[in-house]
Amino acid sequence: MFALVVLLTPHAGPAGGSLLTTENIVILGAAVLVGVPGAFLGGALTLGPALAWFSAEVSPNDRQRRSALRIPLRQGAVHILIWTVAAVAFVVANRDAGGNVQVLIAVAAGLGAATTCCMGYLLSERILRPITQSALSGHPASVRRPRMMVRLVAVWTLCTGVPVGAIALIVVARELGWPITSGTPIDVPVLILAVVSLFAGLRGTVLISRSVSDPAHELVAAMGEVERGSIDADVPVYDTSEVGRLQSGFNTMVRGLAERERLRDLFGRQVGREVARLALESDGLLDGRVQDVAVLFVDLVGSTMMAAAVPPDEMAALLNDFFRIVAETVEGNGGFINKFEGDAALAVFGAPQRVSDAEGSALAAARGLRRALTALDDIDFGIGVSSGQVFAGKIGGEHRYEYTVIGDPVNEAARLTELAKSRSARVLASSVTVASAESAEAAQWVVGGAAVLRGRAEATVLAEPLSAGAELG
Repeated sequence: MFALVVLLTPHAGPAGGSLLTTENIVILGAAVLVGVPGAFLGGALTLGPALAWFSAEVSPNDRQRRSALRIPLRQGAVHILIWTVAAVAFVVANRDAGGNVQVLIAVAAGLGAATTCCMGYLLSERILRPITQSALSGHPASVRRPRMMVRLVAVWTLCTGVPVGAIALIVVARELGWPITSGTPIDVPVLILAVVSLFAGLRGTVLISRSVSDPAHELVAAMGEVERGSIDADVPVYDTSEVGRLQSGFNTMVRGLAERERLRDLFGRQVGREVARLALESDGLLDGRVQDVAVLFVDLVGSTMMAAAVPPDEMAALLNDFFRIVAETVEGNGGFINKFEGDAALAVFGAPQRVSDAEGSALAAARGLRRALTALDDIDFGIGVSSGQVFAGKIGGEHRYEYTVIGDPVNEAARLTELAKSRSARVLASSVTVASAESAEAAQWVVGGAAVLRGRAEATVLAEPLSAGAELG
């Protein structure tokens, strides 16, 4: 269109008149017929190396990566070359028309090249997003493209400012009488430039807007996934400006969230999910306090002899089955595993999270454990349940501490476990614990008999599950 404007614009000088001659029309047609395929061929040559590794689905090296990111710039160079060749052809064909014609040709070629390069750059960026994404995958940007503000100003300048400036230039040139003859009609060239301004401005605005809106929509969709709990959301990175850094920053943030959730899960598996939650909410300040809890202690019988006779991997598998049943049963009844100690486990009900019936929950867990562990082959065990006041909180030094419970109920539960190993039911609880439980659970236990447990001065009144109560007489 810029070439057509030159041909239709009357000019001053020796020859005067219009450049709409047969020779110039032929050159214009040849420029179009050769230039368009030339642009495609140049694009193919600049794109070929990138398509090779992209189609093969291999990771590019640094040189290939930088080359791929420069494709839009090289495509712009192809457009400039085509416009330069066309301008030279017009200059040679009109060498006798005077300097004013050379000026018109140079201005038209410059304006056309600028607008074409701008549109070509934006289209290349959009079309090549998959290749750019692959080139940037896992690597920092090797080539910095123009910042978004620079792109916006450049698009307006080249797609709108240039055609409008050309209109103003034609009007001023006619008033000055050079290179356009004063008083000559310029309606057709101005109309053509106005159409170019509308078309190029709209097209450029759409393209530059989509270079921002497309990644923005992708980010909004990915953030929606994160809000719904998906921490593996990821957005493609296909830009090296602020938009690309925003895309990369979002992915880094999501990876950080995923790592945090992984650490939270590991932390919860190590110390218990409730303890982990309280630690995170209190910034690790799990200050202890004295409170009423129920304690369940479970221990295997003869594990030392078993470890000497059984290969280590088989022993580990047996302990894993044992601890899995203990963890599922305890957590299913509202308690948490405070610690595993060799072949034993300590469970707490009522701390750190309070429960309405800690004693009943611990007793129900004991009965459930008895049923589940009895079904295992080659496993013998003892279970003790006690309750009362303990210190529940963190102990240890500044750099290493653990959440635990300390108090007489813990010791009593451990001693009840030792005694329970010699009873057929394999489960013993203190009568105080049964009495403190709600009636529905308390009815499942029978109280009777007493024993002075090791390390204690006073006798403890014992209770067993109702089905095994005959031994308490």
